[in-house]
Amino acid sequence: MAAKKTIKVTQTGSPIGRTDDQHATLKGLGLNKRHRSKVLEDTPSVRGIINKVRHLVRVEEDAR
Repeated sequence: MAAKKTIKVTQTGSPIGRTDDQHATLKGLGLNKRHRSKVLEDTPSVRGIINKVRHLVRVEEDAR
């Protein structure tokens, strides 16, 4: 079975002063403080979630 593609998402911006839905989106990604990272499966739904807070995160391709 082929390994699933993953991406590493690192929070670079603070949710202070952002809308409630952006704050909730970061929590949904498993991020709650700056410079914390999560490795997530690279799916269209995850990409859509990341797109909502793209100004607050950094994405690295093929993280393993």
